[in-house]
Amino acid sequence: MRNALLAGTLAGLATGLGGLLICLVPKVSRAVYDTLLGFSAGVMLATGSMSLLWPALQRDGLLQVSLGLSTGVLLVYVLERTVPHLEPHFAPDLNGHEKSLGLLLAAALSLHHIPEGLAIGVAFAGGGAKIGMLVAASIAIQNIPEGLAVAMPLRSAGLARWKAFLGATASGLGEPMAAALGVWLVALIGPIVPFALAMAAGAMIFIASDQLIPESRQQPEAKSPSLGLMLGFLCVTVLTQIV
Repeated sequence: MRNALLAGTLAGLATGLGGLLICLVPKVSRAVYDTLLGFSAGVMLATGSMSLLWPALQRDGLLQVSLGLSTGVLLVYVLERTVPHLEPHFAPDLNGHEKSLGLLLAAALSLHHIPEGLAIGVAFAGGGAKIGMLVAASIAIQNIPEGLAVAMPLRSAGLARWKAFLGATASGLGEPMAAALGVWLVALIGPIVPFALAMAAGAMIFIASDQLIPESRQQPEAKSPSLGLMLGFLCVTVLTQIV
């Protein structure tokens, strides 16, 4: 539990690095942002498949894995349907009556960290320290552009840069609580660890395919989002050999 909480906290704080970009760079171009979203998607896809799904399958739990994947997808789907999810993430020109839209958008994006935190907790409790650290490191990497996605609408809503930075940092603080919930979940369902690992994988893969990839393709002819995705996938592949 302690390791999962620490890893979840560090991964959540990584959103602050994305928020810091708002303080350092006056304006982030659409092309750069799309590339970062593609990178995040690649990290999520690789982490879900290699770090969570493959270990679950190796535990001889095909039925549990199938049910877990479905449950993870359903979890994110219900979360998205229950809480208003605003599009697009990229909001450089909000002003006037649209300021409230920016604030609501930042709040909605903060909810994305709940399944990520669950994945960290499940990975530590069900897969051990190595898998847990790998998942936490992968999520921390992709949380940097996520933090940018929170800070941008806050900045566009009229908040000072330092307030946008603090908002981006705070958006990830729910991650350690979700990580603790993930540990508790595995303790509760102990014998069906493959289910828990697959559930975390399903949530991450669904987020990548349903939210990150479509949002990164606002300019269909651009190749940078796909290159970013492959770079993110490669980063996780390298991490699996290092961690």
